[in-house]
Amino acid sequence: MRRCIPKTRSRVLATLLAGATTVALATPAEAAGPRFADDPTTLVDTSIGNNGDGTTFPGATTPFGMVQLSPDTQLKKYASYDYAQDTTLGFSHTHLSGVGCQTMGNFRFMPTTGAVTSSDPAKYGAKFSHADETRQPGYYGVKLANGIGAELTATQRTGQHRYTFPAGTSENVLVEVGESNGYTYAGEVHVVGDDTVEGWLQGGNFCWETQKERYKVFFSAKFDRKFTSFGTWTDGTLTPNRRDAALGTQRTGAWLTFGSDKSQVGASVGLSYTSIDGARLNRGAEQPRSFDKARKAAHDTWEDELNRLRVAGGTTADQRTYYSALYRSLLHPSVGSDVDGSYRGFDDRVHRSRDTYYQMFSLWDTYRSQNQLVALLHPDKAADMTRSVLKIAQDGGWVPRWALAGGETNVMSGDPVTPWVVDNYRRGLLDDRTARDLFDALWRNANEVPADQSIFRGRDGNPTYVQNGWIGYQDLPGYTYGDTRQAGSATLEYALADCALSTMASGLGYHDKAATLRARCGNFAHLWDTSVESHGFTGFPRTRAADGTGVGDPDPAKSTGFHEGTPWQYQWLAQQDTAKLFGLMGGPAQAEKRLDTFFDMPLLLTDPAKAAKDSWVHGAYDYHNNFAFNPNNEPDLHAPWMYSWTGAPWKTSAVLRAARTLFTDTPYGMPGNDDLGTISSWLVFGMAGIFEAQPGTGTYLLSTPMFEKVEIHPAGGRKIEISAPGAAAAKLQYTKDVRIGHRSYDRSWISHADLLRAGKIEFRLSDTPTAWGTQVAPPAM
Repeated sequence: MRRCIPKTRSRVLATLLAGATTVALATPAEAAGPRFADDPTTLVDTSIGNNGDGTTFPGATTPFGMVQLSPDTQLKKYASYDYAQDTTLGFSHTHLSGVGCQTMGNFRFMPTTGAVTSSDPAKYGAKFSHADETRQPGYYGVKLANGIGAELTATQRTGQHRYTFPAGTSENVLVEVGESNGYTYAGEVHVVGDDTVEGWLQGGNFCWETQKERYKVFFSAKFDRKFTSFGTWTDGTLTPNRRDAALGTQRTGAWLTFGSDKSQVGASVGLSYTSIDGARLNRGAEQPRSFDKARKAAHDTWEDELNRLRVAGGTTADQRTYYSALYRSLLHPSVGSDVDGSYRGFDDRVHRSRDTYYQMFSLWDTYRSQNQLVALLHPDKAADMTRSVLKIAQDGGWVPRWALAGGETNVMSGDPVTPWVVDNYRRGLLDDRTARDLFDALWRNANEVPADQSIFRGRDGNPTYVQNGWIGYQDLPGYTYGDTRQAGSATLEYALADCALSTMASGLGYHDKAATLRARCGNFAHLWDTSVESHGFTGFPRTRAADGTGVGDPDPAKSTGFHEGTPWQYQWLAQQDTAKLFGLMGGPAQAEKRLDTFFDMPLLLTDPAKAAKDSWVHGAYDYHNNFAFNPNNEPDLHAPWMYSWTGAPWKTSAVLRAARTLFTDTPYGMPGNDDLGTISSWLVFGMAGIFEAQPGTGTYLLSTPMFEKVEIHPAGGRKIEISAPGAAAAKLQYTKDVRIGHRSYDRSWISHADLLRAGKIEFRLSDTPTAWGTQVAPPAM
């Protein structure tokens, strides 16, 4: 396949890399050093973030798997498992990691004993203790207080159950099909023969944006024992011996009773988003020889995955925090196609794909960090994910913003899909035809508005943005006005996206379109209000009406028209042209003073943990009325790296070590929603010492690593070794110098292509600030 490689490749390391091809043999003392973990899965705790802030799940899944088989302790909540609760309602097969709205939690299985008398999970749920849980990547087990042992593992498209019942008791498995953690609208359950249950469900209405998006999901469950009796329910009415039931106002499901001659019941559950036939096909193709073999296969897959970006050094808590974050970074997007390539498109029709089709794209979040991590470690999967976005555009007629299974939720604002796609284009992951087809879809998205905004809202601010250079604010009800209600932040997001797309246009030879888009790179300046003062600084972005007048309270700590943030936090979302941004601020020196105020640098340099705890924003949903850094949400995640353009990259390292203190290896160890791995991947990059602060460029900024050794193993690529002797996350450290191969490297950035060729990168550290990386600022987009 011909690869479409952008013409504007960095040549920074052309002369250095020859020296990187041969590495001198280490002495025995050097070779000893800190060791990599024999099995990094032992350092992952899937309970981290299992609370109201992180909204992660503890159950069994595989990397990017279709199935996430996990316990539920509550329903109709952001996360269906809350560590503070002690009653399990069952084990459902679909979950999203770290979302801020209730969703999924489909097809809930629950083992019980005794007579089946209720379909209400509040009545048949079972108490449990965390001391009786076993949580590992690819496996979850719990001994319930009623004596039943439940074990879960997964393949890519199946969930595997094993229930061990107390001796001499009746053994039931209840299967809830109609009631999920998210909204449900239709569904059916069918008892087939004497060992199989199948069904389907229609869900949707994620985050209540358009209230129209829907998805369908199907299952086929085969048990390893024949049941002796069965029944089904609709809502609260239970009917013995009835094989079929449909969703009423709340629930539908089936119960299966097994003889007491054996203590264990196993089930293999295939999922599909195409049909029950697809679920059967997936179950048959991925059927393991035994539960234990499936568990081992899931473990081995995760062990390989975690070793793709492994670290050595630091404390056990550092490594547990890091590897758990890496684990969470690799859960989504999720496989959406069956084993034969069939998938349900955004036209609600079943299509066939030669490539793996992926779904669950939380793009407003993941374009800032998680996409880059996937592209680094799995360029093959990243390419398939990008082709999946093209299929969404081809099947549905428009590019997505926040795609849930086969529906566009229209959640969030701006244009996140564009930098997300351009990042993978800049990495050379797309063939020429795919790149051109995607560009056409993105160009249309950047200039037009969909005819039917109930399906895809698109960039609803385009009419005023294209004409004036900013989105005219309108506080109007209804789903067609999402970006115009968030006109301040959406203008900034559009400008970043258009600037990124201009680089793709240039690479494809579309010079006129590139010029049109490039002219929009600086549109953030249209929002700049030089009359606004705050904390000793003059000039901040301010939302404008279509006629150019300012909207709302001019205080930049307030947030009229800024999505989940304030102008203080959003002022940094102009990283595509820092020279122009800093010019508005009065120059790089003044910009650095703003950053120092934003992070409370004086306190941070004396007590990093106190600065992070007392000076920064706290609370997963504390978006508004703040002027400080918010590490719990996405809009200002890149802000610590803005120091690379002010001539003080050492301060980036200080901020990241302060941020590290907010993450712990406990269930309450995440400061905010993980948003499908976005916050976790941000932490992974920050601890490893590289991060792409300008989405859409393929350029990483370097910071002081928090581990003495980091190894990157891209799929199909060459190993990259990063060493930083003496590195520790618990103290402020700075980069004294960097060597790539045998040559000194004095720039604070490196292109993706050069990173892949680097071979070995050596950091020497200092306990005091240094001038490394200050001679030349990183390039503009």
